[in-house]
Amino acid sequence: MEPVTIINYGVGNLASLQNACKYLEIPHRVTAEPEQIENAGKLLLPGVGAFRPAMQRLEETGLQEIILAKSTNGTPILGICLGMQLLFSTSYEGGTWAGLNLIPGEVKRFEGVQKIPHMGWNRLYEIRSAPLTEELPDDPYVYFVHSYYCLPEDLADALALCEYGQAFCAAVHRGNIWGTQFHPEKSQDVGLVILRNFAEKV
Repeated sequence: MEPVTIINYGVGNLASLQNACKYLEIPHRVTAEPEQIENAGKLLLPGVGAFRPAMQRLEETGLQEIILAKSTNGTPILGICLGMQLLFSTSYEGGTWAGLNLIPGEVKRFEGVQKIPHMGWNRLYEIRSAPLTEELPDDPYVYFVHSYYCLPEDLADALALCEYGQAFCAAVHRGNIWGTQFHPEKSQDVGLVILRNFAEKV
């Protein structure tokens, strides 16, 4: 199993993700060191908080260029929650901001829903098969905490959907780029399957 490198750029709550990797016995390291990220075989991009400060951190630390280079050379990258949103072209959170543009599309705020943020357990609807979501149980439920959702320009990039006032993209896949809007590290057995699949099958 190839080690997984978790990018620490100062805006992620990493403890749950580290604990999940330890439980699954996935070799992993958490680092902000550019050289270690450049040499990584697989990358996890977590994130909590707002889009623009997160992108600023990636820009200021030089990690944005490294992530883009790793995406070009075929390194598997998994963005989680805000990390998935950063993969997209544009976010409208508090303005209009450019993302990594690894998946063409937009990040938009929920409208017309009872409560924001969308928080809690919701059903995941797979819309196509992929290694990341292999061997999930029937009717899988996963854990979300977010106020914005991703809208891929090409709906073929959507891997799974969820419903919260509307259908929205809950997971994406484009080439070597993967993303989950939900938190697999907080999604109990379903999330552990997804993390194991990323480590072993992607």
